[in-house]
This record gives sequence, structure tokens and C-alpha cells, in this order.
Amino acid sequence: MSSLPRQDLLTDAGLLSPVRAGTPAEEAVSDLAWLQAMLDAEAALARAQASLDTLPKEAADTITRAARADRLDLRALALAARETANPVVGLVQALTRVVAEEDPRAAEYVHRGSTSQDILDTGAMLVADRTLRLVRADLRRTAAALGRLAGEHRDTAMAGRTLALQAVPTTFGLKAAGWRQLVLDADERLARVQEGGLPVSLGGAAGTLAGYLEYARLDDAGGRPEPGVYLDRLEEAFAAETGLARPALPWHVLRTPMADLAAALAFTAGALGKIAVDVQNLSRTEVAEVAEPAVAGRGSSSAMPHKRNPVLSTLLRSAALQVPVLATGLVQCLVSEDERSAGAWHAEWQLLRECLRLAGGAAHTAVELAEGLEARPGRMHANLLLTGSRIVSERIAAVLAPQLGKTAAKQLLTRVSAVAEESGRPLHELLAGEPVLDGHWSTEELVALCDPATYTGGAGALVDRALTRGV
Repeated sequence: MSSLPRQDLLTDAGLLSPVRAGTPAEEAVSDLAWLQAMLDAEAALARAQASLDTLPKEAADTITRAARADRLDLRALALAARETANPVVGLVQALTRVVAEEDPRAAEYVHRGSTSQDILDTGAMLVADRTLRLVRADLRRTAAALGRLAGEHRDTAMAGRTLALQAVPTTFGLKAAGWRQLVLDADERLARVQEGGLPVSLGGAAGTLAGYLEYARLDDAGGRPEPGVYLDRLEEAFAAETGLARPALPWHVLRTPMADLAAALAFTAGALGKIAVDVQNLSRTEVAEVAEPAVAGRGSSSAMPHKRNPVLSTLLRSAALQVPVLATGLVQCLVSEDERSAGAWHAEWQLLRECLRLAGGAAHTAVELAEGLEARPGRMHANLLLTGSRIVSERIAAVLAPQLGKTAAKQLLTRVSAVAEESGRPLHELLAGEPVLDGHWSTEELVALCDPATYTGGAGALVDRALTRGV
């Protein structure tokens, strides 16, 4: 450990989180990206104030030019944050120095009337917005691929399984349509958050915006601005500069935006996790109804050369098991005391980053899985026949009920199915030998009645209905 370069010791390279390693979402929530988002918030605030003539435009332009992450020492800011419990205090000092190098007068206007939480929360919303754009683009690609699978396999019969056992037939098209439905549901939830649920933070020291108003009074040649009018204009200008929404109230301790974002990310990860666990189960050696896309070297075992593990679905499932737990932590931070929290606010930052990059990594991984997933209809058909047509006992009982009565028909099928399982004889053959059915059914009719491929109910129609929902 001591022989490693110091910088390597400080870098979270994703070694223990391969689902997000190297994905666009990982870069979008990096420390550097977060720093740039906070600088973007500072610059946007200055431009908003300048647009209201309470800050010189030249100063806003200088602040905007200086607000570049590559001009600041990221590690130094992180260390300085230990002395102030948040990174914004050091950021403001460092940005002020950079601005002063270009124009000492403009340096007086950095962070004008603002507070650390306004900048960090606005930066967090910018990071979230930028990451959600990546996530939602990947979800749309995944949904499109699953839609193609659903249409292609609309009538491909396979065993439907309940409580881990074969139940009645379904189709692979319906299963793929269900996966697609979950992905579209996730995208809708993220859209609702992104389109109006990611607000700027503008509250000042204790949620009254007093600092903004006081500086506006000092800088406005016309005298004291009317508070309600000025604050409306400032919020509107700040929101326009950032592309974020306007909040109804300052939200320093009203953490609805974080809770909503957490819930949507948890749902997204869970939806993709459902797909993952299905693919894992269908990929089992004994089942082998689907296979992940084959890539040279992927899925190899360190001990067993014959194995090709389902890597993509494993990565997806790992994220699905983590994000809801982390999201619970974010929702818990709704319990914030007074007008600013000592700890609950601070606890959100890393939880939010992990939720974003895990969900983002999962969405990126899902694209490759969905676009390359191999369906194996032959194996699906073979597995349908494993029970010797007992998988359609529900159908046979329903067909025989008018002749025998519902209870008697079910009792007959229960008894005959048990004999078929024990003896291995086909179900239609055993039914043909039942005296109570003698003369009522031909052999051909019983064979057709016991054919699993013809008992998929409304699966095809359900696929058609599902595919009318656009991507």
C-alpha cells in the first residue's frame, strides 16, 4: 500500500463498483464535475443579479470566465472542507482569488448575498440534471431494444413460472414487453423529477433571502427594492441561467427535491434489477432460454474455464440492491432541524452521488444487455414439454368442467397429473384411458388440448397493447 503513488490512494476508480466504472454517469458525478457545477451556480447567480442591475455586468462576465474547475485545486478544496464542514467556503475563497487576479473590483461580487447551501444544492441539482439526461437516453435505447424483442417473439411460447416452478405457458414476447414497461415507467418517473422537480436553491443564511435583498438595496441606485418583486425576479433569472426550476420556497430544510429524486432513482435501479434477475434465471444451465451477448473474454471464471457468467445482469442486480438502500438514507434526511441542518444536509452528498452513478451505470449496462440479448426459442419449447403437458392442467380442468363439474374435473386432473409425473407417461394418454371421458374425446382432440404452445391466453394481444406505448 505505501508503495502506491499518493494520487492513486486518493482516487475512487470504481474497483469495487464495476457497474458504474467507465460509464458516462461516473464522469458526470465525479468530484471535478461536482466542483464545476458549483462554480456554474456561482456564475449563474452573478449573471442573474447583473440582469437585475444589482451587480455590474462586467463583474458577472469576469466571474463567469473565472468559474472553471481546472483553475482550482480540487484536493486543497477537499482538505479545506474539513475545517468548515462543506466545500463551498473554500471554493468561494479560491474563486475570489482567481477573479481578483483578473479584476480586483469584480472579486467583491463573488457569492454576493449567498450562502454555502444555496451553491451546493444548486450544484447538486445541476449534477442530477446532467446525469439524468444520460440515464434517460440509455433507458430509451433499452426500451427500444426490448420493444423489438417483444414484437419478434410475440408468439414464442415459453413456460411461465410462479414460485420458481412451471405454472402455465406464456410468451417470451410478453416477458420482454413487461421489461419494457418497467423501463418506460422508470423514464416517466425520472422525467417528472427532471422537468420541474430539480430547483435552484435560493434562501440565504436562514431561508429569508435577507442577504440578497440587502445587497440589492445597496447596489440599486433606485433605493430599496420591493422584497416580493425583487425575489421573484431574482429566482426567475437564476432559474433561467441554470436551466433549473423555481422553488415555491427556499428548501434548505424542505428536502422534497432530494426525496423525489431518490425515489425515482431507486425505482429505476429496481426496474432494471427485475430484468437482470429474470435474465440470470433464464440463463441457468438447466434452463438456457436466453443468453447474454457474447464478448470475447467477458464472463470468464478465475477457476472454471468452461463458464461464461452472466456479467451484465450481475452488474445490474448489484446496483438494484444498493440504490434503494442509499435512497432510503436520502429520504431520511427529510428530518432536518431548524432552518439549516447540522449533519442531515451533509449526509446527502455522497448518498446522492452513489445513487446517481449506480443508476446511471445500470442504465448504461442495460442498453448492452437488451440490444444483445439472445433468445432461444428451441430451448423454450423443450422446457415447455418437461412436464409432459401438465403445465396446461388449468386449461384441461376448465374444458372438462362442463362435462364433469368444476370440482370433479380438478380432482381428476390432480390425480392424473400425479400419475403422469411418477410414470413419465404423456398426459393425453392417461386422459384417454379415463372411463369418465371415454367416447367424449378423440385422441387427436386430447393431444391438441394438451399442447402447451396453444395455451398462451391473451399474451399476443397484451404484447400488441403494450407496444402502443411509445418510447
